[in-house]
Amino acid sequence: MPAAERSTRDRLIDAFETLLVSAGTRSATLDAVAAEANVSKGGLLYHFHSKDELVEGMLVRLREQGRADVDKMRTAKKGPVDFYLTTSVNTGSAFDRALIAAGRIAQENDSRASAALADLREGWFTVLREHLGDESLARTIQLIGDGLYFDDTTGLSEKNALKHVRDVLTRLGAL
Repeated sequence: MPAAERSTRDRLIDAFETLLVSAGTRSATLDAVAAEANVSKGGLLYHFHSKDELVEGMLVRLREQGRADVDKMRTAKKGPVDFYLTTSVNTGSAFDRALIAAGRIAQENDSRASAALADLREGWFTVLREHLGDESLARTIQLIGDGLYFDDTTGLSEKNALKHVRDVLTRLGAL
C-alpha cells in the first residue's frame, strides 16, 4: 500500500522504526517521529500518548508480521527450510525494518522487545522442527539463518554464502 494510503497510526510506527534503524533509540523522540511521519505532535499524541506506547504499538505490529511470515513459511513451495534461509537476508522490507528496530529496543534492555523477538524465533523454530522432525537439526538451521541475517545486516555477508549453505544442507539431506 502506498504511504499516502497508510493509516496515520501505521505511518507513525513506520517513522519510529525508520528512526530507530537509521539513527538509534535516542534519536527516535516523539518530536522526531512526528516530523518523520509528517504528522503534528498532537496527531502523534492522539495515537500514542508516550514513547512507551509507540514501542508497544510497534511490537504488536511486529508480532502480526511474524505470524504472517510463519504462515508463509509453512506453505512455501520449496519448503520451510529453503524459505527460512532465503529470507534470512535484509530485503529492506517493512518486516526487516521492524525486526531491526525491535532489536534496537531490545538492546536497551526492554523485556517486551526481547520477548517479541523470542516469540518470533520460536515460531520459526517450531515450523523447522515440525518439518524436519529433528530438534537439533532445526536449531542448527535456525542458527545458520541467524548468521546469514547478521552478516547481511552488518555488511559482512559473503557473496555466495547462501549457495554454500544450500550445498551443505543438500549433502546432509536437510534441504
